[in-house]
Amino acid sequence: MMNNHKRRHCLKLLMLLVTGLLAAIPSLSPADTTPSLLDQIGDKLFHDTNLSGSGQMACSSCHDDNNHYAQPANNTLAVQLGGPNLNLTGNRTVPTLTYKDNTPPYSDQAVNPDGVSLNGPGGGFFWDGRADTLADQAAGPLLNPVEMANKSVADVVNKIQNASYANLFIQAFGPNAFADPQTAFNNAMAAIQQYELEDVSFHPYTSKFDLYASNKIGGDLTDAEYAGYRVYIDPNRGNCDACHYSGPGFNGSQAIFTDFSYEAIGVPRNTKIPANTSKLGLPTAYDLGVCHRADHPPLSNQELCGMFKTPTLRNVATRNVFFHNGVFTSLSQVLQWYNTRDTNPELWYPSAHGVVQKFNDLPNVYRGNIDPQAPLDGRPAGSAPAMKDCELQDLEAFLNTLTDGYAPPAQPVVQADFCAE
Repeated sequence: MMNNHKRRHCLKLLMLLVTGLLAAIPSLSPADTTPSLLDQIGDKLFHDTNLSGSGQMACSSCHDDNNHYAQPANNTLAVQLGGPNLNLTGNRTVPTLTYKDNTPPYSDQAVNPDGVSLNGPGGGFFWDGRADTLADQAAGPLLNPVEMANKSVADVVNKIQNASYANLFIQAFGPNAFADPQTAFNNAMAAIQQYELEDVSFHPYTSKFDLYASNKIGGDLTDAEYAGYRVYIDPNRGNCDACHYSGPGFNGSQAIFTDFSYEAIGVPRNTKIPANTSKLGLPTAYDLGVCHRADHPPLSNQELCGMFKTPTLRNVATRNVFFHNGVFTSLSQVLQWYNTRDTNPELWYPSAHGVVQKFNDLPNVYRGNIDPQAPLDGRPAGSAPAMKDCELQDLEAFLNTLTDGYAPPAQPVVQADFCAE
């Protein structure tokens, strides 16, 4: 029988082969880190609060540099306040902008990077994939009436033309840089895209997991973290790898813990979102994900309704709200839901007349779209969940290793308890 040390060593070698991390990590010289002119402009645009109807909101207001380009660490709102007076809300949470550099464009028949799963909806930006590039994504909030609330493309360009960095823009795009508003706007979005692609802070690969996967000093996993990784990849327990793929991403990129796919998993309705509740407390509308898009109307795309993008799990432990509607507020709560959605639905969904209203944020007609993969596999109510409580704790310990900015402690970490297999 193989002992634990040998098993761990073999698994680590396998991980190195699968992820290709050693080959993929770039070796940057000082010259490589000099930002391009487009990068510099994109940085200015990303942090400029004047590029909003309120004059108080920048891209960085929701995608905070100090919290892995997700919503600020002290911000616990499920949906953000925006609009001309910062008093309007949408119905979706802020996704992180980290690790987006290798995201392919959206396709209804995208190739899954694991090389095993069938083709299906994948790629793109936003929770519904409606933007094909980072430049397209950047344009969305600027013109959204409940976000940065600019009246038009020309409105945005006029603000850039009067900004302190307008000369940089002219230097990059020529003396007629502002002659055509649409061209100037497109160039501005290209600059934001370049900033997100070029600035290493958007894809730093500085987590404990990265040290472990690249065999670096200080990257040894604790017993609990290692046990959590085994839960993560086990199809009969966490089965996280089925969607939050830990192998190489699109074009052989480093592991980013998503396969870019879209899934319907039936998370509970978040009644704290104003758009979700009428004065009578009854649902007035449903967010159908991909079917919310104008180019994917429900009548002709019923099989895609209720599907939302599978986000990267890198830095997931630093988030305050989870899923597209922010219904959960802690990572441990998310893991408990995955484990007991089917076995104990009464913990998560409301009841009416003694009947649990399961999948209360998805109309009955679309519930056949719900992904049947374990642990969300429809196991009977009252049966045993896929994971024990201690396995959930181990899984959370592993997910914490995906947080960037890890610095090995000066003293060895005291080993936490873990589940024996």
